[in-house]
Amino acid sequence: MRPSYLNLALESLLKKKEDLLAMLSRCNLCLRSCGVDRIKDERGECQTGRKPIVSSYGPHFGEEPVLVGRYGSGTIFFSGCNLKCKFCQNYQISQLVMGRELTASELATIMCDLQKMGCHNINLVSPTHVSPQIVEALVIAIREGLSLPIVYNTGGYDSLRTLHILDSIVDIYMPDAKYGDDRIGEILSGIRNYWQVNKRALIEMHQQVGDLVVKDGIAQRGLLIRHLVLPGGLAQSETVLRFIAEEISRESYVNIMDQYRPCYLADQDPGLARRLTREEFMKVVNFARSIGLHRGL
Repeated sequence: MRPSYLNLALESLLKKKEDLLAMLSRCNLCLRSCGVDRIKDERGECQTGRKPIVSSYGPHFGEEPVLVGRYGSGTIFFSGCNLKCKFCQNYQISQLVMGRELTASELATIMCDLQKMGCHNINLVSPTHVSPQIVEALVIAIREGLSLPIVYNTGGYDSLRTLHILDSIVDIYMPDAKYGDDRIGEILSGIRNYWQVNKRALIEMHQQVGDLVVKDGIAQRGLLIRHLVLPGGLAQSETVLRFIAEEISRESYVNIMDQYRPCYLADQDPGLARRLTREEFMKVVNFARSIGLHRGL
């Protein structure tokens, strides 16, 4: 299947790039709407200015099998984040912002290098706050022969305005659906209205790309949702899964994840200070099956 961005006229892609870059001048890429002028290298909650910061990149074999295939998912880990999750397992990247600033040309070269390595896709990890810079690099990478699907691997706190511009650029949306409760989102991720924002984002993503299409074991296009089960039912998993089944699609590909472990600031919260039990995890999986979800479980 031909990547979406190769079906766009160059003029349309350039217009999308300019629309996204314009949003940096009073940054409102996500609904934090910090309002800082990132064109002048001012920094808001994501701690990122005009240039994207990349921590690492390479073939990744720890992602979902439909992304990994035989040769790996071509991941690019962007530093900084618009969320402040107390339990973040990648906090050195997301919160401490370890990494190196890159130009658009350097980022484009990374994309093309991942293709040369045989990766099945370009997997953009934490892309929301650097979506303009990604599209800026994509324009260059296309000229250099890039032809892999784009995976938008996001925490799920995405504005509809940004997503509308990304329509016809992203092939596979891979958002988190972290919590089914706004209050929990504010406590654990320092963000307001996470669940309300996340629901609208999931609907928009699905409208753009539909259910996940897999060919010869490799994802080509569509929506792949991740949900991390938290101890003590903190994530309100049943609310999240019921929404996906009833408001998105029972054919949704949902990765219900069991790898929670206390990291970063988790030991400061009694509810987060222990690992997930097998019983807690299986209760969520069995609930998903009971409401008709069956892909990715």
